[in-house]
Amino acid sequence: MVSWSGHVVPFIVTVAVWFIATGLVAWADNRERATFSRSLAIGGAGGIAGLIVILIASQSVSVLAVYVAFIGALLVWGWHEIGFLTGASAGPRRVPIAPGVRGLERFRQASATVMHHEVALALTALLLISLSWDAPNQIGATVFVLMFGLRLSSKINLFVGVPNTTTEMLPPHLDYLKTYFGANRMTVLLVLSILAIMGLAAWFAVLAISAPVGSAEMVGASLLFTLCVLGALEHVFLALPFRDGMLWGWALPARRREAPLAAPVPPIRNDRT
Repeated sequence: MVSWSGHVVPFIVTVAVWFIATGLVAWADNRERATFSRSLAIGGAGGIAGLIVILIASQSVSVLAVYVAFIGALLVWGWHEIGFLTGASAGPRRVPIAPGVRGLERFRQASATVMHHEVALALTALLLISLSWDAPNQIGATVFVLMFGLRLSSKINLFVGVPNTTTEMLPPHLDYLKTYFGANRMTVLLVLSILAIMGLAAWFAVLAISAPVGSAEMVGASLLFTLCVLGALEHVFLALPFRDGMLWGWALPARRREAPLAAPVPPIRNDRT
């Protein structure tokens, strides 16, 4: 039986927070560069607060503690996203891909564009896992690790190639990243990625349905189920002619919303990998 408090409310909360948080991060990272230091400071304060919140909430198994840990994980994630999209923690390589490269050299150059960000995410995931080890409430660490896995899957698929590489929300100073995207094509990897994420969502759905009604376990599993559904949806967007601005145009400056009217600069494609 579907529970309003245990299934529906967590679903609504997750979708609402995902939509608003994504828009706020896009808004902050598409502003003038002079505002980046302030955004990084605010994001850093939020990230540290999120770590503290997760640590405190991990000692409680109440429904409120699950929501608090969930918000804490998103604060930490938002900190990393702001750091990456402002360019503060992207990677040592910040130029377009060298012409004609492919294979391992292409992978090496692409990895160098996001290396700092990926290492920071991995270290944070390990930190959260260690802080939550044997704790009664591990939702904070689980949410962060799940989002890390979903984002890593998206990046790998973009590198290999997807049918739709529309990135209106990518700040202008990171436009060079588009040159590392693979050819516009449908791949088996993208299909398998969507199926795997939906399979994980189904597992969390079973946990949510079988948990005691109104329990912290039910709420936590519902939150994770919704994150998986949103992750699968973002992967589906990579296969469909979907524009970021359709959902988050309100968060982008006018110059970015009007960008599709201009002829985009095509990225350097490498059909052979």
